[in-house]
Amino acid sequence: MDPLSPEELSRYHRHILLPEVGGHGQQLLKAARVMVIGAGGLGSPVLQYLAAAGVGTLGIVDNDGVSLSNLQRQVIHDTGTLGERKTESAAQAIARLNPHCRIMRYEERFDAGFARDYLPRYTLLIDGSDNFSTRYAAADAAELAKVPLVTGAVGRFDGTVTVLKPYENGPDGELHPRYTDLFPEPPPEGLVPACAEAGVIGALTGVIGTLMAMEAIKVITGIGEPLVGRLLMYDGLAARFDTIRYKRRAGA
Repeated sequence: MDPLSPEELSRYHRHILLPEVGGHGQQLLKAARVMVIGAGGLGSPVLQYLAAAGVGTLGIVDNDGVSLSNLQRQVIHDTGTLGERKTESAAQAIARLNPHCRIMRYEERFDAGFARDYLPRYTLLIDGSDNFSTRYAAADAAELAKVPLVTGAVGRFDGTVTVLKPYENGPDGELHPRYTDLFPEPPPEGLVPACAEAGVIGALTGVIGTLMAMEAIKVITGIGEPLVGRLLMYDGLAARFDTIRYKRRAGA
């Protein structure tokens, strides 16, 4: 791994003070290559906190542009970047935050073909998309590439986060669960409205996105207990967190 420069030692000093992270953990962050699907409500805090944490390479996958209605929750963008590609707007913000972070921009949709071409170049996948087809595609692609996946979702006032490593065995010797063990199939078309139809409280995406960034840091550095086989649920109106465990289905 590349050594940390004097400027990096100063920048990440509060991380390095933590015995669980230290200089070695910071070098792991510097060596990490993280692909983030979506530079929107969830992707914004994910990208900001991972860039600030010193992740060496961030790949941003988003084929959308910045619109005025995004700014209520997609805080990596601002009024001055209206009309720009989200990947470009996010890259500019990250460059201002941490010039040590390398940005790769992909202005296309994430699907099986895209994943086959680009995902093997990365060490971690984070899914901040807002549709079920991309979530299932991300889960399938990450399992095939044997890349950990941090995935999150939000509703109007609630959200969820989990971590997937279905290609690895847990302490019990059994394979970790898949995304389909948690959500066997997507809901019928139109049953779950998108935020453009139902609305979403902006700060909620910050809560869930920041939790996703924290899980990514844990996975990269090997500290703590990532949410593998556990779904973290947040109810914003009740200010309550709950966690449920889920397992690999028999024969799956």
